[in-house]
Formats: sequence, structure tokens, C-alpha cells
Amino acid sequence: MLRNYKFIIAYDGTRFFGWERQPGRDTIQGKLETLLSRLLDQPIEVAASGRTDAGTHAKRQVVSFRAKTALTTQEILDGLRRYLPADIGAVSLEQVEPRFHARFSCTGKTYTYRIWNSETPNVFERRYVYALPQPLDTAAMQRAAALLCGRHDYTSFCANRRMKKSAVRTVDAITVERLGDEVRLTFSGDGFLYHMVRILTGTLLEVGLGQRDADTMPAILAARDRSAAGPTAPARGLILWETRY
Repeated sequence: MLRNYKFIIAYDGTRFFGWERQPGRDTIQGKLETLLSRLLDQPIEVAASGRTDAGTHAKRQVVSFRAKTALTTQEILDGLRRYLPADIGAVSLEQVEPRFHARFSCTGKTYTYRIWNSETPNVFERRYVYALPQPLDTAAMQRAAALLCGRHDYTSFCANRRMKKSAVRTVDAITVERLGDEVRLTFSGDGFLYHMVRILTGTLLEVGLGQRDADTMPAILAARDRSAAGPTAPARGLILWETRY
């Protein structure tokens, strides 16, 4: 009988060329499909809650796949934990109802973006933070973040200039908090466009650096033009934190 599985993984995206399989390149999807196909002795295709960029990390990425197998879920999970590389962790695996799909069943996501805001190097976390030593006005960033929340057309914050689908999304909350030398941004919403979180971050960083006024956020949204927003922040500070179903 064909069974449907929900699989939660965590990964350090530093050495991978993103989620999506690419010939001749290490990707998260490629690693999972190769291992599962070998473990279950059949071709396996996996779907994720969403694609992550090269260098982006995930704490709880949800994956689904279908397979015919006599192995128990625990045996499959044990095999994954045994053979996956150290930078991909198998958190959990369960059999789910046939209609579940990691991408299409997802109702919301939360991302975090970590900025190391100090002149002192952060040697041990350098792969997971964006080092920016210049002072940041987090109060101004908070004002700007509040203006970016709600249900809007986020075309100005999308790197896919040829996208023909709707760019309307609901961003429930954007928080900006200082944790010692770290400034952490958290984004929660029903979905995010290509590079959207990184462009939102780059724009908020311009506000924090005094290069852009917080009150200009509505005008950026209204422009529906990528050139109106700030730069795309580096991938290494971004973590897919949570997916909701």
C-alpha cells in the first residue's frame, strides 16, 4: 500500500546550493531523495514546505513523500539518522493522511534573521549570523517593520521579476529585538515570495543605519517595483524557524 509520510528535518545550509535538486550540485532535496530511494529501494520524490536559498538554514523544515514499504516509520527514521550527513538532521517521521502535502497544506511560516551587531568577531557562529558592526537604530527598524505588516502586494520585495502569480501575502508580524550584541528579526506570515524575507531585512537594515526613513515603507509597497526596496541581505543569517499546518 502506498503510504504518505511527513518528515521534519533541520539543516545547516552553508555548503548546499539550496533546497531544490540540481544536477552535479549538493542540495538538500537531492541528498534526501538519493538516500530515501536507496533506503526504500524505489524512486522517491520529496516535497518541502518551501524552497530555501543556497546558504539558508532550517530548524524545522517539513517534507512529505509517498512510498510502498514494509519498513516501519521508526526503521525509516533510524536509517535516515544513520546515513544523512552531519549537517542534515532527521527530527521526526510519521505516517499521515493521504491528502497531506508539505507545501500545499502549509498555512504559515516563521523565519528568523540574525545580525551580529558588534565590532567583536563572532567566530563560532559566523556561519549563522550576518556581521554588521555599524550601530543600528532598532526603534526605527521596529517602526518600519510595523508598516510592512498586513495583507499587501509585496512585489517590491520579490527578486523574481518575471513572476506572473499574485504577489499578495499576509505578514502577521515582524519583530525586531536586541539580544546583547545580536539584533534578531522574526517574520511570520502565510507565505513569502522569492528572497522576500532577505529583501525585507535589507530594507530594515537601511532604516537602522539611517539610510532610509521608516515612514517610507508604504511608498515602497505601493511602488510594486523591486528597485524601490533595499538590498537582499546575505543568506547565512536566515533560518526557516517554523512551519504551520
